[in-house]
Amino acid sequence: MSQPLLGQCCRLEMSGRIGAVSLKYVYITVGFISLGLGIIGIPLPILPTTPFLLLAMACFAKSSQRFEDWLHGTKLYQTYVADYRETKSISKKRKKRIILQIYLLMGISIYLAPLWFVKLGLLGLTIFISYYLFKVIPDKEE
Repeated sequence: MSQPLLGQCCRLEMSGRIGAVSLKYVYITVGFISLGLGIIGIPLPILPTTPFLLLAMACFAKSSQRFEDWLHGTKLYQTYVADYRETKSISKKRKKRIILQIYLLMGISIYLAPLWFVKLGLLGLTIFISYYLFKVIPDKEE
């Protein structure tokens, strides 16, 4: 008899104000974790900076106008995200730098991977990223 009551309580809590407030904090937490990983990715090319910063911006947009405005005003955002987010394009020079880092890191990963199907998966991922970067994302008009 207590299980249905507990289930109703949890549903009410998640559908009410408490659920909305806690979801806001989840977005803020994920946003700051993504921001931290993006910052770490600047000197460490193993972590991709731009996708983490885009995720941080999306999380802040859903949770806090103040944090979204703050991130939008940073030099970090202007350097790594602004062009793509505002024009949906990336310059050829930037694409070449991105693909060089990807090929270098994926090449090392493929070489060090102990299993052939992992090597094949990494190769497939590299091909997909290359295709997406050069065929799907348009070149920025300079």
